[in-house]
Amino acid sequence: MFEVTVGSNTFRIQRTEEGLLVDDMLLSVDVARASDNTYSLIYEGKSFTGEIVRIDARHRVVVIRINGKSYEVKIKDRFDLLLEKMGIATNDASRLNVVRAPMPGLIVDMKVKEGDTVAERDPLLVLEAMKMENVLRAPGSGVVKAVHVSKGDRVEKNQILVEF
Repeated sequence: MFEVTVGSNTFRIQRTEEGLLVDDMLLSVDVARASDNTYSLIYEGKSFTGEIVRIDARHRVVVIRINGKSYEVKIKDRFDLLLEKMGIATNDASRLNVVRAPMPGLIVDMKVKEGDTVAERDPLLVLEAMKMENVLRAPGSGVVKAVHVSKGDRVEKNQILVEF
């Protein structure tokens, strides 16, 4: 599940076996890659040329151009949406020197140890909560100063898991 915002319009997008669901409606679009960043799209019998102009992974923004008109697309994945629902802001994540548990759960896998160097969005650990496995990722580049949990530990919301 993704949520994308284009201008003042927000859409929920989900990939299913039937195709792409946009706000619970099946979208019928044919997409073919024309070159590295250029795509040919056919939607409702009309042809469009789409181009990826810029990707800002840190802020989760993609600038695309369709038939010569540019659009800024803000993207939230299911983890961003879950954190938002829980009232945990992710805007300043790159300035954090700790990663806290976004919800109570069980640590099912550790991906880092003290002294490891990580890049932004590298996986740190896997937290099982509400019968779902959630990969917690590094908010920015840095060196792991301390790991406060181990595989098999139960954690509470806002508990410090990893320090940088």
